[in-house]
Amino acid sequence: MSTAETELPEAQSRAIAQAVREALARRRISRQTLADEARISISTLEKALSGRRPFTLATTIRLEEALGVGLRGPAQPDKALDTRRHASEELGAYSREGVSWLEGRYRTLRPSFGAADAIFAYRTEIAWEPESSRLTFREAERIDAPFAQTGFVSVPNLSGQIYLVTNWQGQHRIAMLCRPTIRGEMYGILTTLHSGRGSQLTPAACPLVLIPERSELAAGDTYGRITAGHPAYAVCREALGRVSDDGYALFFACPA
Repeated sequence: MSTAETELPEAQSRAIAQAVREALARRRISRQTLADEARISISTLEKALSGRRPFTLATTIRLEEALGVGLRGPAQPDKALDTRRHASEELGAYSREGVSWLEGRYRTLRPSFGAADAIFAYRTEIAWEPESSRLTFREAERIDAPFAQTGFVSVPNLSGQIYLVTNWQGQHRIAMLCRPTIRGEMYGILTTLHSGRGSQLTPAACPLVLIPERSELAAGDTYGRITAGHPAYAVCREALGRVSDDGYALFFACPA
C-alpha cells in the first residue's frame, strides 16, 4: 500500500467525517457535488462518512483541496475510546457495562454437517472491541479452521434475542440465540451455507447451543466431531435437544 493509500486512524477518520459534514452544511452542497469536485466516487465518500471505511490520506487530501480547508487535526485515540462506550443503534445501542455478562468463552455445539448422528463442537469467544465500541465474536478450536467465523454481536431490546453476525462481502451467517439461562447457556438457531459437492453452497439451518466453558455442562474441553460412544456425547446431544424440546426455537415442517 502506498503512502497516499494509507488508512488513517479511526479517531482521526471520525474527526474528518465530522468536519466534512459541517463543511457540507455550511456550503449547502450535496455529497455528490463534493465527490465530483474531489474526484472520488460517491460510494467512497458515503462509506467514509458513515464509518464503514476509514479515510485514506489520498482521499483526505482531495477533499481538502475541494473544500479549501484543512481536515487533518491531531488524532486523540485514547480520549475517543474512553468516550465511546455504546454500540451503534443498528446493533442495539448497548453499553459496555450492559453486556459485560456476555463476554467470555463458550463451548459451542451444533449437529455435524458431514457425519450423521455426530455433533460438532468448537469454541466461541465473545469480547468487547474498544476500537468499534461493540461486542465481537470469534470461533476457535474448529477442525475445519479455514471456515472459522468472526463478526459482531447485536443485542436489541425489542426481540430479546442475541445475534452473532458474520458479514463477509455481503454474505451473511447468523446465529440467533436466547438470553442466557441462569447457568449461562444460550440456545438458538444457526443459519449458514453448507458446502456440498464441488463448489455448491446450500442454505442450511440447525440448532445451536453455547455453554460457558466454566460450566459443568460444558462436559470437558473436547472439541471437534463427537460421535456416539464418546463420554461427552450424551450430554451434548441432550443440550442440543433442548433447543426444540424446551421451545427455544421452532422448526416448521412443510404441510403434507
